Amino acid sequence: MAAIISEKFRIFNAKQFRESLSEAAGTNMYFFVGRPQKWYGYLEIYNVVGTFQVGETITGGGLTATVNEVHTNSLLVTATTTTAAPAAGSTITGGTSTATAKSKTYRYATEDAPPAPTDNQVEKGDVYDDLIAAKRIIEDNTRLVAPRFNWSLTTNPKFDMYRPNYSVTPAGGGAIGVQTALGNSALSGSKFYVMNSNYEVFKCLYNGQNPANPSGQNAQKEPSTTPQASDGTYANGVFTEAAGTAGYIWKYMYTLSTAEVIAFLSSDFMPIGAYTGTAAVNGAIHIAVITDGGSNLPNGTLYVPVDGDGSGAKVKLTTSSGTIDAVSMEAVGTGYTYGSVRLVQGNVYTDAALTTTATVGGNALGTVEVVLSPEGGHGADLANEFFAKRVMANIRLTYAEGSGDFPVDNDFRRIGIIQDPYNYGTTTVATATTLRGTHAIKVTGSGDYTVDEEITQTVTSPVAGTAKGRVVSWDATNGILKYFQSPDLHTDNGVVRAFNHATNNVTGVTSTTARPIDGNQDTALADISFTDGKANPEIAPNSGDIVYIENRRQITRAADQIEDIKLVIEF
Repeated sequence: MAAIISEKFRIFNAKQFRESLSEAAGTNMYFFVGRPQKWYGYLEIYNVVGTFQVGETITGGGLTATVNEVHTNSLLVTATTTTAAPAAGSTITGGTSTATAKSKTYRYATEDAPPAPTDNQVEKGDVYDDLIAAKRIIEDNTRLVAPRFNWSLTTNPKFDMYRPNYSVTPAGGGAIGVQTALGNSALSGSKFYVMNSNYEVFKCLYNGQNPANPSGQNAQKEPSTTPQASDGTYANGVFTEAAGTAGYIWKYMYTLSTAEVIAFLSSDFMPIGAYTGTAAVNGAIHIAVITDGGSNLPNGTLYVPVDGDGSGAKVKLTTSSGTIDAVSMEAVGTGYTYGSVRLVQGNVYTDAALTTTATVGGNALGTVEVVLSPEGGHGADLANEFFAKRVMANIRLTYAEGSGDFPVDNDFRRIGIIQDPYNYGTTTVATATTLRGTHAIKVTGSGDYTVDEEITQTVTSPVAGTAKGRVVSWDATNGILKYFQSPDLHTDNGVVRAFNHATNNVTGVTSTTARPIDGNQDTALADISFTDGKANPEIAPNSGDIVYIENRRQITRAADQIEDIKLVIEF
């Protein structure tokens, strides 16, 4: 079936995403951080015989790797190659322990090469297992964005000009598309606008295209609303390059504010601002280009009305030796959805008022193409005009944000967005500004725990066993230990057991610190509500929908540090 999903649909989705953040019965989106532990390759195993050892080399199924951590159903490893992946059911053997196991799933990863996320229910569970904290995204924290193109005459001084008819050449033959000056097959993603050194954004209406330069020419003068006389002129919202250049014509669109530059301008993307140019005119025709200079035309200055469904547009021609040398718009008109220029007797005039016809012989030739403006005119809808199918969310993490929900004594390696998560233990959609994703316990005694170390406790309820977890943050002043528990890493006989014993010590495997839970802590401390010295996360596990996941290299936090995170979502 011959069908496409149009760019307008993608833009619509981007707009809807932003609007949903401020609607009365809208969507609550939360930006989250997680994964404080290092990235290792993950090898799921079964039919284990013997005990694998940390530090040993394992081989099997083409895989050679060093064991970093050993868990009940998995090994965390550092592999020697990125490409070797053991087929399911391969026998894995420990070089020192001689332990064996069958391989199941495998994902290569290192601190410098995080694994690509997967879009399934298991991945959602993994996200929640080591989620640290989440912060609500509001509409003011977002902007529609488009690819950023800076003014530079050294990288690529040629620009695409705005035209509504660029199209791909389909595979299989039978069709010919229209390419941009830089070889793109669509206006979307092409370089038809620029941000100058003063953060002013201009759209390229004309790039010097003519019969001698059918793909346009290089720009020479930076467009500006306050140009130097030698650079060109600015009038009625349009910058025109000075004489002796390619004659680029630029339409001024908007200027980024200081706040927008700080919050939403990145090396790759720029925010879509509010149009501040001259009033948009629906169906106006601002540009005409010479397709063929022709021959045997009357010499001098000629005027031709634009035929079509609009009114008032007129083209000005300069001819010599029977050929069109230059063309411009004498009047832009209004209301055109199609238009053409007929160089025939009775339709060519010697005056702008179109009262005196020129003599055009029957063998006269020449073709001028008019360029239609976007729906509503240039500046009517910047999101559509700049193909803003992306939303940038700017999230600022200020120190220990949320009274410590975002700890500063550990790092994170995963970020993303959760839609409509629940408050813990409820089916009520969360609305708080920040949400803690970790468990917490209040301990008594002395000694300090170490972040990222494993902790254990012997428990007797609901059944006897060992509770296991990993330290995310340690508040020595208040004796508060924040941690997470993962089914991949912290099971005991196949079950993740809760830390709950009032007297048995919670022991750090690395620090050897051993301190009991303060079972008498039943009030809030450091903005955490404890019951019997324990506190659940503020966000319900596996609630809501995870709509974006990004695995990253380590991002280190500090007590005096603010992270300004720019997250770009493409629809």
